[in-house]
Amino acid sequence: MSWFKKTRTPIAPTKAKASRVPEGLWVKCPGCSQIIYNKDLTANLNVCPKCAHHFRVNAADRLRMLFDGPWEEHDKELASTDPLTFTDTKPYKARLKAGIDATGLKDAVIVASGAIEGIPAVVASMEYGFIGGSMGVVVGEKIARGIERAIATRSPVIIVSCSGGARMMEGALSLMQMAKVCGALALLDREGLPYIAVLTDPTTGGVTASFAMLGDLNIAEPKALIGFAGPRVIEQTIRQKLPPGFQRSEFLLEKGMLDLVVDRREMKPVIARALRFMGAKPAHRA
Repeated sequence: MSWFKKTRTPIAPTKAKASRVPEGLWVKCPGCSQIIYNKDLTANLNVCPKCAHHFRVNAADRLRMLFDGPWEEHDKELASTDPLTFTDTKPYKARLKAGIDATGLKDAVIVASGAIEGIPAVVASMEYGFIGGSMGVVVGEKIARGIERAIATRSPVIIVSCSGGARMMEGALSLMQMAKVCGALALLDREGLPYIAVLTDPTTGGVTASFAMLGDLNIAEPKALIGFAGPRVIEQTIRQKLPPGFQRSEFLLEKGMLDLVVDRREMKPVIARALRFMGAKPAHRA
């Protein structure tokens, strides 16, 4: 059969057909495994319509969900430096650049003024996509300035926390922001102005240990992880199994650490109703 070997034509491998379905149109819910059309998820404020799992959202989307319309951003150009010339597995300057490229922000918080159901307010919204929402000098400074601006304009303050805690790359300088923001909140309290803390998944470390739990009203989204150290660290330290749901919003509500657990779709009207109860007034219209 040598003639067959000489004359046969090799069969070209079949090319896989490119999918005609664009990527990113669908997302799988980690709570119930439901496949959700991305536009439907966005329209539902990134909450699963089947099991109510709350997807993480970025800082700008938080502001869109809370404010009635356009807002004014403050201190947008403040940016972190590298005061300790910190280098671990990756230089801190490279991490900062990666955070800027990923989020379009200079650091892990947006502070803005706007109206919530007609009530003027200052809102600080933390961005988890920027180095895990960690709090460094810029985050603390922007929030403190936002509180000072609220005092000057006689406005309430809302801080939406979503953070892994104080930023280790800035060492003690990041820890100082805990005291700075708490001091600013004490001045706000002295002026009789409301502060509402909104805790989302996750809120941990130095953020939890400072301003995130100091609200006149502490509100959390469902099943958000809230605590100082993570549950795995605690289990390894005390060598005991933690109870089901430990450090989740519902657990903290049961133990008296939170005032409310509120679905994201109801967050804006709940905050507005609380502000009115606390004496906040809508802006006067000309």
